[in-house]
Amino acid sequence: MAFIESVTLDVTDPTTAHRFYTTAFGLDTQLRLRASEAPTTGFRGFTLSLTVSQPATVNSLIDAALDAGATSLKPAAKSMWGYGGVVRAPDGTIWKVATSAKKDTGPATRQIDDIVLLLGVTDVAASKRFYTDRGLAVAKSFGRMYVEFASESSPVKLALYRRRALAKDAGVSPDGTGSHRLIIGGDTGPFTDPDGFAWEAISLAPTP
Repeated sequence: MAFIESVTLDVTDPTTAHRFYTTAFGLDTQLRLRASEAPTTGFRGFTLSLTVSQPATVNSLIDAALDAGATSLKPAAKSMWGYGGVVRAPDGTIWKVATSAKKDTGPATRQIDDIVLLLGVTDVAASKRFYTDRGLAVAKSFGRMYVEFASESSPVKLALYRRRALAKDAGVSPDGTGSHRLIIGGDTGPFTDPDGFAWEAISLAPTP
């Protein structure tokens, strides 16, 4: 089954971005950074989500991100789905930190349970067909609204959401042009999906 091994963000300063992501979220191997000046404006069409176990951990990670230079887009708050907040990293990437739990069960940690890449697409049904044709298996599907693909041992989950709905969830305008500044690496590809998101084939062998 096809899956994502990593995501690569195009950033102006990889050294500064790496310092932010390790300080704020403790991310390293799952996230790759590449120097790029590719033009982009407004919403880049995707968000990355960190799923954690409890509200205290949400607060811990969001506070660390803000201290490291992120900008708050949605302060952490309860919702019908749980508890979460949204920040924009200094490089422009939008991150949501959330939990389905509404109460704490212990002290705050920095443990991340899942990393989810949400692509904002024009036609969820068409993108779903595109990805299933390339070997991704559907785990959850809610009509033309949302699709989540099976991840098994993948370090990054993939989901599709309508672009306008994803922007609203992130607290930003859906308008945007230019590069996504995102490359998806996995055991399939290379290809570019209907919304311009690029995949590259990468070696899944462990690095010595």
